Amino acid sequence: MNDNASAGDGFAAAARPIATQSVIHTDTEGLVAGLASLAVDGQAVPVYHARPAGQDKLPVVIVVSEIFGLHEHIADVARRFAKQGYLALAPDLFVRQGDPSTIPDITTLMARIVRKVPDAQAMGDIDACVAWAGRNGGDVDRLGINGFCWGGRMTWLYAAHNPRVKAAVAWYGKLVADPNPPGQPRHPIDVAPALTVPVLGLYGAKDTGIPLATVEKMTAALGAGTSDSAIVVYPDAGHAFHADYRPTYNAKAARDGFARALAWLREHGVG
Repeated sequence: MNDNASAGDGFAAAARPIATQSVIHTDTEGLVAGLASLAVDGQAVPVYHARPAGQDKLPVVIVVSEIFGLHEHIADVARRFAKQGYLALAPDLFVRQGDPSTIPDITTLMARIVRKVPDAQAMGDIDACVAWAGRNGGDVDRLGINGFCWGGRMTWLYAAHNPRVKAAVAWYGKLVADPNPPGQPRHPIDVAPALTVPVLGLYGAKDTGIPLATVEKMTAALGAGTSDSAIVVYPDAGHAFHADYRPTYNAKAARDGFARALAWLREHGVG
């Protein structure tokens, strides 16, 4: 695996944001931020990274995107973590399948790109991010992962895949699927009883795509294990309540969720 970090602190790629007045813009003052390219099995995987300038041996947090991929909102979340003292890395896990910003609707996006990403491929790309972090100022003994929607599901799965993760935060990641798409053999409900990594799940009671019944099943499955994981449900929030660039944004739940995420990571040694 080779890597090549780019200079600069900008991030030009964008998804299909829906303009709102609530979009948060986190500056790069005091940070080093930009794109790196990781070579994973011959594929160049772009990774946005942000960190406090002039610091080393930083706690590491991987930021996993929703179905719209690596775009400005996800880069901004990475900068938010960097402002809190983290080396944050956000990989483009869809790079082999296509560019989500070119797909006009969610149904097509799911069919052409998202459902074609094998879980093993995503796990390998995140492993490569962790390795890059260890060579570039990160302390991988203080490793966390935070993901949204599709990335929330990946967060649960990566916590099961890599027991070196100290703590994880999964925002409204789907918990069950029937039937399982090709290359996606397990889902969070399947790995919950055997988890050893503490995962904080953040969900919305009004999320029509993730029924509360499945959240309750996940809570029961976690209770059968020893990971000390927890799920918080926001009664007034729906899906994508953290996405400040979409009308689904719920500022109160988003702020509380991010505060809980930071506290969870620090409580479990990532900070």
